Amino acid sequence: MTDSTDTLPQYRAGIELFNNCEFFEAHDVWEELWAEYRGPSRTFYQGLIQVAVALHHFCNGNVRGAKKLYHSSRAYLDPYRSVHLGCDLDHLFLEMEECFGEMLAAEEGAPAVEINPELIPEIHLNEEALAKAVNGQAGEVVE
Repeated sequence: MTDSTDTLPQYRAGIELFNNCEFFEAHDVWEELWAEYRGPSRTFYQGLIQVAVALHHFCNGNVRGAKKLYHSSRAYLDPYRSVHLGCDLDHLFLEMEECFGEMLAAEEGAPAVEINPELIPEIHLNEEALAKAVNGQAGEVVE
């Protein structure tokens, strides 16, 4: 799968699940897309998968897994900043920093930090930027 119009339904479905705090389900949808996808946004999808799993781990008290995937998700997504396929990555990174900040600052062996539900990030999708990306404009990498 390389055509961006083919990926949009799964991409959008994953965002909807993510924004409903259904992180593992978002991961499943994006992982299915990623497994079949062979275009230049492959690592972008991998980064979204890792963001979702990082939040899933954090919500379930797996601080070690959450930290690891927080850092790797940023490494995968950073090359696509600031907006890619309509996804406002700068905003997502800011919200991730706010959500994970206390946990990341905690020293090894400190009591576990629980996720603050008010700080759980959402993915903000810019429809105009997404349309331009799908149509090969705006300098975004297009499948």
